[in-house]
Amino acid sequence: MKILGILVCIFLLSAICMAEETEYFDWKGSKLYATKNYTDALIYFEKALSQDPGYIDAWIHKGDTQRILKDFNGSIASYNAALQIDGKKAVAWSGITEAYTAMKDLTNASIAAAKTTELDNSKANWLREGNLLQTQEMYQEAVTKFEGALTVDPIYKDALYKKGIMLMALSNLPEAAKQFDQALQADPNFKQAYVAKGVILEANGKYVEAEQAYDKALEIDPVYAQALAYKMHVLLVLKKPDEAMQIFVKI
Repeated sequence: MKILGILVCIFLLSAICMAEETEYFDWKGSKLYATKNYTDALIYFEKALSQDPGYIDAWIHKGDTQRILKDFNGSIASYNAALQIDGKKAVAWSGITEAYTAMKDLTNASIAAAKTTELDNSKANWLREGNLLQTQEMYQEAVTKFEGALTVDPIYKDALYKKGIMLMALSNLPEAAKQFDQALQADPNFKQAYVAKGVILEANGKYVEAEQAYDKALEIDPVYAQALAYKMHVLLVLKKPDEAMQIFVKI
């Protein structure tokens, strides 16, 4: 009985040591990752997983590292290994989204992004879904995702702005202008929203007001190339070629 008791103790102590080693290897890999030593970090994550293939954090950290090293297929495989352990791990779905996005596989990126949002109802996840759909020219679907972000945060300026851009693409200029106004209420220094508002004013033939909107953007950022280009165009329409040429030499 004494021998059996000793064997049990040895087994338990060995298991504890292995668990501690696994955590140490993952911790060491994370420290190396933080210093951008990705190649060595990967070695430690693999050591952690050789000790315990069920250690989910190491799979996710390995996937993150592989993605940084542009081994996108390898990273997806690591994230999927994590999901085999816990299919509701939002961070793994998020990593898959980023890997597919980097591979320009936007269809699969959108599928993974939707799963991420389902598990983590954050405004950033809704925004990413919308951005992916925008890139695929699915403008109405993108509007829905940006609206999802706004249900989480009604004054989320990035979602207001992107929704406005999508509405412009759908030729709904009045509603787009409202989104830009709301974005500017949320952040009066949002230079992109001033330019977008100017474009709508210009489209409606309100050239003086458009110039004023571009000037607002340039007050915030005097070398903002987009605002300069649009202002130059509107000055030409207003028959102010000399002023337009002064901008032309700057850009």
